[in-house]
Amino acid sequence: MNKFKYFFILLITATALISCNKDDDDKVETVPLRDYQEQYLKDNDSILKYLKTNYIEEVTADFDVKITKIPAGGTQKSIFDQTQYPLLTRKVYNDNIYYTVYYLVLNEGVGEAPCNYDNIYTSYVGTLLDGTVFDTSNNFGRSFSLDGLGSNGVFVDGWKEIFPKFKSGKANPVNADGTITYSNFGAGMMFLPSGLAYYGGGSGAIKSYTPIAFSFKLFDIQRLDHDGDGIFDINEDINGDGYVYDFRNKELYANPPAELIDDTDGDGLANFIDIDDDGDGYTTYLEITKPTAEVGGTFGPSKYYPFEAFVVVDDPATPNTNEALNSEPKGIPAFLSVGTDPVTGKPINVYDYTTSGRLKIHLDKDHNTTKVSTVTAKK
Repeated sequence: MNKFKYFFILLITATALISCNKDDDDKVETVPLRDYQEQYLKDNDSILKYLKTNYIEEVTADFDVKITKIPAGGTQKSIFDQTQYPLLTRKVYNDNIYYTVYYLVLNEGVGEAPCNYDNIYTSYVGTLLDGTVFDTSNNFGRSFSLDGLGSNGVFVDGWKEIFPKFKSGKANPVNADGTITYSNFGAGMMFLPSGLAYYGGGSGAIKSYTPIAFSFKLFDIQRLDHDGDGIFDINEDINGDGYVYDFRNKELYANPPAELIDDTDGDGLANFIDIDDDGDGYTTYLEITKPTAEVGGTFGPSKYYPFEAFVVVDDPATPNTNEALNSEPKGIPAFLSVGTDPVTGKPINVYDYTTSGRLKIHLDKDHNTTKVSTVTAKK
């Protein structure tokens, strides 16, 4: 999985695909990348043909899947026509065009779904549409960064779009050898046009402009906070669709649809990479810090997520610890009004920490920010 689409695209864009003409001038001819829309239509035809001429021969108890070509005169139901495992589609905006991506749900999973910038722990098998395996984790879990960064970054954009449609599994008790296994994890297949795979790059068995497929199991996820403001990326997904996007690359994203933009202040930086989400000159980190009195008086200024009110009950299995007492009961504040301190008579900011759906303070540039870090509101 370290053979990535954009590495090759950047290489091709910078130096192009070069072929040398052995003439007197020794000219160099550059071959541009194919048009994304035209190539997608070809890839989609190939994928649909695959889905309609192959069938699911077996899905094991561990969600390993075997796909087989329907023989001449065969009566097996194709992947496209079968109904036992839902064949779903996702509309994807990428490369300044719209793709329709097909994927199979073998098992949804019981944990949390990653957003498209989180880390995942997964096993996978990558195949060409003729069944050739070009990569596999051999049923062992491996960690990947869906953001494409680092040595384990995923640049196959289809992964970023489909994994958020599945949930992680349940971690079983640690084995005697220290290993961890998972049960009831998300499992499925994705069928990717080349534009969401390796496109004009290709490598090894994967030729340029080749649609591919992956079967996969999603064992676990790790939430990330790309701007370091104290809020996980998934919680900066303002429209709640489970996806966040960095649309600053206008070559790839010339006209992104408004419904995909999570940018409170409209400054061109999505909230998950913007340290001042509402553009009021005060950092998100400052605006979500709760004063000591709002977290029980024992924790000091701090933050706690999720956004809404957090309630913990005492666990009877731990008689020496009162979890309810030692938990932070408040969420991220929203500004209500400027009130009056009953003791000093001075103006103070009044905040709402608990009402579901409230506009959080870091998303509301109209609130009075001057006292956020210094005044404790009494409610």
